[in-house]
Amino acid sequence: MERENFRSRLGFLLVSAGCAVGIGNVWKFPYVTGQNGGGVFVLFYLLFLVLMGVPVLTMELAVGRASRQSAVPGYKTLEPKGSKWHIHGWFCVAGCCLLMMYYTTVSGWMLGYFFKFTFGAFTGLGGAAVDNVFFAMRANAGEMILWMSATVLGGFLVCSFGLQKGLERITKVMMLGLLGLIALLAFHSLTLPGGMEGVRFYLLPDWGQAMEVGLGSVITAAMNQAFFTLSLGIAAMEVFGSYMTREHTLTSEAIRICSLDTFVALVSGLIIFPACFSFGVEPDSGPSLIFMTLPKVFLNMAGGRLWGTLFFLFMTFASFSTVIAVFENLQASCMDNFGWSRRKAAVVNCIFILIASLPCVLGNNLWSTVRILGRDVLDFEDFLVSNLLLPLGSLVYLLFCVTRWGWGYENYLREANTGLGMKMPRALKGYFQFVLPCLILFILIQGLLPG
Repeated sequence: MERENFRSRLGFLLVSAGCAVGIGNVWKFPYVTGQNGGGVFVLFYLLFLVLMGVPVLTMELAVGRASRQSAVPGYKTLEPKGSKWHIHGWFCVAGCCLLMMYYTTVSGWMLGYFFKFTFGAFTGLGGAAVDNVFFAMRANAGEMILWMSATVLGGFLVCSFGLQKGLERITKVMMLGLLGLIALLAFHSLTLPGGMEGVRFYLLPDWGQAMEVGLGSVITAAMNQAFFTLSLGIAAMEVFGSYMTREHTLTSEAIRICSLDTFVALVSGLIIFPACFSFGVEPDSGPSLIFMTLPKVFLNMAGGRLWGTLFFLFMTFASFSTVIAVFENLQASCMDNFGWSRRKAAVVNCIFILIASLPCVLGNNLWSTVRILGRDVLDFEDFLVSNLLLPLGSLVYLLFCVTRWGWGYENYLREANTGLGMKMPRALKGYFQFVLPCLILFILIQGLLPG
């Protein structure tokens, strides 16, 4: 079967960035920034994105573009005869499944809040009553299953139409809508009274504040966020490399994807921090920032119901763009490995993900007492993906591309530098072989140590 291709370069960039742009950008990035002293954290985040994110992204894309296959057959095509690198491909498939087993639940929360703001569920509420909306939603198994199922069914419906007519067409609309919404919301936040105080906290480096938190902690947090923001290591990006043309170098494309991903993360902060400072809300309130703190802020604004609706529409777009991108990876894996049609792959994967997502949904209510290694179901699944499969998978891709036991540095460099645009310097070989593996190992070990 002939490999599908993107209709346009813009389609590739928006779909790839849509995969990278997710809840981590617009939920985790602002509160981690708040907890780590603002501008200094942002400075280190950008540095580590260049040092770690861009190189590993080019490697994952290179394996995809050179092989024209998804993870398992991609490795088989490029690996030295008799080697077993392709076993990691199955871990990539498992990682994508595991990611969607809890990501669809959190994406469902965004969808649920969009409808709640749209139909006025928060009108007239204040204080603890706003918090209780979130608690009540999570405690209601039926409602949680509804939002999760809508996310899964919608995602596989889009993917069933094909790369160009489904994924590319819908993601283009969503990503352009997302960029429009984020600009509108940021402009509105910047005009709020006292909002510029939030901007100063967010973007002006305050070394005194960073030293209070602990500079080592700030640097480590920035390294983690820069590394995890692109979801590298489970072939979520590799499959889009397999659909690419060879017109442009992978370094230039990786920089564009990282830039778009970072733009969304940074501008999310311009929505949240001015609003928090304007209404006297602590910007380091952790994961509850999105579902408890911000609704209270919106309710105190003029036209708050509208701004809340638009914000959670933006959040829904951000999370759903990741969902359909990873679903496409699962479908491509089934089509490449088992020879299934796109429709069959969509139906089988849809049924599997619906069932596999239930433990996370029920872990919020009926199974709330269940603990695995001291974590609830969602946290345990997130721990496996974020702390184990992503860093370990990235290390495997790195070693595959830069060592003589794998595909090899020359082959990787030739693929990465094919086309127009910025080239990956040959002189970075030593950095890729010795320094970068140590940085990724540091993240891996640190993530596995008890908190």
